[in-house]
Amino acid sequence: MKLIETKITVGAAEPFELLHISDTHLTLADDRDDERKLKLAAERAKYFPRAEEYLAEAEQYAADHNMTIVHTGDLIDFVSEANLDRAREFCENNDVFFAAGNHEFSLYVGEAFEDAEYRNQSLSHVQESFTNDIRFDVRKINGVNIVALDNSYYLFEEYQLEGLKEVAAEGLPMILLMHNPLYAPDIYEEAMSRGSIAYLTGVPVELMTGYDDYRLRQQTADDITLETIEYIKSEPLIKAIFTGHVHYDFESELTPNLKQYATGIGSARVISVE
Repeated sequence: MKLIETKITVGAAEPFELLHISDTHLTLADDRDDERKLKLAAERAKYFPRAEEYLAEAEQYAADHNMTIVHTGDLIDFVSEANLDRAREFCENNDVFFAAGNHEFSLYVGEAFEDAEYRNQSLSHVQESFTNDIRFDVRKINGVNIVALDNSYYLFEEYQLEGLKEVAAEGLPMILLMHNPLYAPDIYEEAMSRGSIAYLTGVPVELMTGYDDYRLRQQTADDITLETIEYIKSEPLIKAIFTGHVHYDFESELTPNLKQYATGIGSARVISVE
């Protein structure tokens, strides 16, 4: 596990630390699942061979340093009883605050277009394994509101925007946790240097001309998503954003006053909040 140290000054009542991890991609399955799921687990484990090792290391580090773990999604690679058991164990045995990733709702990886109808097939069952609302929730630590919100399908919803406004009305500094990074020129350029798709929320349509039809449909922002992004960028109480999804470490400048940090597979980011 690679440790990254990040210091942010937000106006906390007292300094505190968080441990940010993302994209663990657990690939567990057992005889409670069907043969197709068992085959999927074996195949997907080839891509994430150190998932359990990295998670255990993060748990131990957080325990040794008395830190809250903030996880920005894809703890599990697909929905299985064994994966959900491990998710429950992770949340119950550690101090965890969690924002959903797209794989939290993946029944069989890549088998369907991911939309609200697809997510809702598993949402209630998956939610049972987590200790906070994985689509929108707020936790206050030392006078700082930490907000977890699900943008894992490249969209925000109106209730999430209204929720952000309600939290901001408290007048306290805010830190956001979400799975997908928001578009900014620097992280877009980094993403496109690695492949043909950026995998960011809110990429301008004119920058997606090379996307195939599936990815274009998947990643085109709707009006409420664009409105939410503009609100996030303009709300002075929002001090930092922590994300995952892209599987690499990156520090991005959304505005001159707002940075977002992506934490990749195998990394753990120690966030010192002051």
